[in-house]
Amino acid sequence: MTTDLGFWMLQALNALQLSMLLFLLSIGLTVIFGLMHFVNLAHGSLYALGAYVGAAAAAVGGFWIGLFVAPVAVAGMGVLLYSGLIKRMRRSGPMAQVLVTFGLIFVLLDLTRIVWGDLPMAIEKPGFLDGRVMLLGIEYPTYRLFVIVLGFVIFAGLAWVLARTQVGAMIRAGVDNDAMAACLGINVERLFFTVFCVGCALAGLAGVVAAPLLSVTPDMGLQILIPTLIVIVIGGLGSLRGAIAGSLIYGFVQTFGAVLAPQLASVLIYALLAAVLVIRPMGLFPAKG
Repeated sequence: MTTDLGFWMLQALNALQLSMLLFLLSIGLTVIFGLMHFVNLAHGSLYALGAYVGAAAAAVGGFWIGLFVAPVAVAGMGVLLYSGLIKRMRRSGPMAQVLVTFGLIFVLLDLTRIVWGDLPMAIEKPGFLDGRVMLLGIEYPTYRLFVIVLGFVIFAGLAWVLARTQVGAMIRAGVDNDAMAACLGINVERLFFTVFCVGCALAGLAGVVAAPLLSVTPDMGLQILIPTLIVIVIGGLGSLRGAIAGSLIYGFVQTFGAVLAPQLASVLIYALLAAVLVIRPMGLFPAKG
């Protein structure tokens, strides 16, 4: 095992990059569940849709066009899903929600195959993000550093909105007690709709950001679903702190586990998940409600 400090710094940065990607995906899912009490297993499929839309847009107008178009397009899909399905299913039991959104995974999977086919797609990084930079004594890919910075910027922005704005206060009130929030005059239904669409947009953003790092394939939404669920269960449902904490824990355990104990790497995160569920069944930082 290497003792080179640069090697461990590189692994720490890789862990941060994975964590920020998972955070972008998990924050939308955990707030949707915390506020709406809705189990949306199709969230990973929206991530895949964002990657495909971003790749198609980037092929025409470049990376930055794809980065803008993908979240907007996936938010538009969120509007359709909410109006046509989610709003009607919100008062159903968890099992009905799980079954319907699980079926929706395969509907969206087949739609991507019909439109884009089964061949992998890719997004070219913009020129100034395609190189490497010297950081903390090591060379690190510029694009991966961009993903880390973007994740922290999104986290800081969401933290400011939730803590400092009236909209954030309404969201926190809705998470804590939606019935009482409605009695206080908050339009909870409109709040649900807005949060759902923002969560979908963040899933689309995660997809297009991940596209230059991973192959864009129809099943990428299924591949990311289990890690995302692990993140929100460890961190705690409905909580921004839980989403960032769960993402960081997953990213560092997965990355350093692969280095320190490669034979156990696939088991370590599930062992940690089991330990958290035994010690703190609601997660490390659950919402108060």
